Parts: sequence; C-alpha cells; structure tokens
Amino acid sequence: MVVKTYQILGRMKPSEKDPNPKVYRMKLFAANDVAARSKFWYFISKLRRVKKAHGQILSCHELIEKNRRIVKNYGVWLRYESRTGTHNMYKEYRECSLNAAIQAVYNDLAGRNRAAPRGIQIIRTAEVKAASTKRPNVWQFLNSKIAFPLAHRVMRSEKRFKTTFKAQKPNTYY
Repeated sequence: MVVKTYQILGRMKPSEKDPNPKVYRMKLFAANDVAARSKFWYFISKLRRVKKAHGQILSCHELIEKNRRIVKNYGVWLRYESRTGTHNMYKEYRECSLNAAIQAVYNDLAGRNRAAPRGIQIIRTAEVKAASTKRPNVWQFLNSKIAFPLAHRVMRSEKRFKTTFKAQKPNTYY
C-alpha cells in the first residue's frame, strides 16, 4: 500500500436552521482519494456531530511535498489498536518525505506490534529539528562524519570485454 497525503474540506449540508455551516479541514493519509474520504467521515463523525448522510465534501486533493530529495527527521504521534487494547505512541523516522515516514510507521507497527493498517490512527505529524530528536535510532544518523563501508563491490568491465557467461566469478573484495 503506497501512502499519500490528502487534504479534505467538508461540512454539514446547508439547511434552514443553519444556512452557512462550519467548514472542517482535515489532513489524512490514505492509499487513494476514496479511502481518504472514508477516513474523513470516520474521524469527523467522532469529533463533531456530522454524518455522511447529512454532510458534504467540498474538496479533496492530494498534497505533494516540494522538496523530496533532502533527508528530514519526522515525529509521528499515533494511536493503534492491539490485541490487548488501545495504545498511544510517539515515533521518530528519518525519511525524505512525510509520505515515506508514514509508510515506515505502517511497516514498523506491522512488524513490531502486529498492528493492522485499519487499526492505526495518525494523530499528528511534525518535522523535528536534529537537536530536538528523542529516539536513538535517529541519533545514530545525525553525526556529520558518518561513513558507510563499501563492501562487496563488483567492478564493471568495459563493453569490449563483456560476455554473457564468465568462466570465473568476480572478485568483490578490495
């Protein structure tokens, strides 16, 4: 499931009692706009007395980040349903985009806590500065002198020496 960010504006249908109802805006993470609209009605019915039958969606569009090439730290506040009950949680991720961070949240909770995507509710997200990070899994990558070893490199041969099959396997230790 690829997660996208949607912004949805909705309200109660205008009536004689309230000709100009209050408009609610919500930022949601979903696979597509149909799922985002469904989540909007789920959350708005819990927060306000607005049902799908008596409401309308004014706009639904995908939010796309401007710069997705720079690695940033994201903090995610969430609630998830486990087999024993409901748990609140704060997690930090180091990703290039907010959508990638939310995808990492879903993968992480599925792996560590066996949480299904339908049982995970993202409460809030924020971009966290390096000095404000709290989790050790993010701290380890904040060092400016960090280096990664290049193990098992395969040297590419020139076009004139290439063959489909080789008599010996490549040497990957240098």
